[in-house]
Amino acid sequence: MKVKVDPDECIECGACIDTCPEVFDWGDDGKAKTIVDEVPADKENEAHEAVESCPTAAISEE
Repeated sequence: MKVKVDPDECIECGACIDTCPEVFDWGDDGKAKTIVDEVPADKENEAHEAVESCPTAAISEE
């Protein structure tokens, strides 16, 4: 599973980072970013939850 953050849609709420810090972190621009190329198998549920909880739908699964 891969996930991607659209920086144009990110409002910097941090919900994804709170939900799955092993996959998401803050970028230099203050927006959330992914920090792994592939979501570890044991973190897929948390990553999916982060996708679903993003208030602006800035995160997509690939």
